Amino acid sequence: MTASITLVLFDMEGVLSHYDRSARVDRLAAICGQTPEAVRHAIWGSGLEARADAGQISDDDYLAALGELLNYPVSREDWLSARHASITPNKEVLALAERVAEHRRIAVLTNNCRLLTDHIGFLNPPVAQLFGPHVYASAAFGAAKPAAQTYLRCVEQLGVPASETLFIDDTDANVAGARHAGLQGYQFVSTAALYAELERCGLIEPM
Repeated sequence: MTASITLVLFDMEGVLSHYDRSARVDRLAAICGQTPEAVRHAIWGSGLEARADAGQISDDDYLAALGELLNYPVSREDWLSARHASITPNKEVLALAERVAEHRRIAVLTNNCRLLTDHIGFLNPPVAQLFGPHVYASAAFGAAKPAAQTYLRCVEQLGVPASETLFIDDTDANVAGARHAGLQGYQFVSTAALYAELERCGLIEPM
């Protein structure tokens, strides 16, 4: 770390929460009467999710396209039900984030469409409570991580220099993308290792 840290920017899934892709697939498959394989293809194999995460299509167009691929009129409630099934808050990491918030600003940057952030209170109540309005979806910035503009537009909106932002993600490519954009980056591997890093950087008080 080469500069003081004003903001700690967290990824959500894989860091602040556990993400169960299979649970999401199974729930949507049951709703639509389709096989899990068909659901996986519709969401990821078709490239639809990537387009939505990058803000290339609106939420309504995303749901309509998903419905066409699954031959079922997927509603917002259907999507939220499946998404909710995939998210389990990581209480230990959230507790660390809460400690960071005692002395620094905190926010979330996640590769997702706006449906997630618009309904974060339902999908991930502990994240909504801790981070308030500062939960940002990549779609809002017109690109998904690891594109530089995703990070830069996020920190610009927060009014914090990139060099004073520590970005934490579980994916190596996303951490590398953050560093390329001028942020400081840390790859999450475990709560214990993150605690040690935050303490080393002076972002939390020792226990």
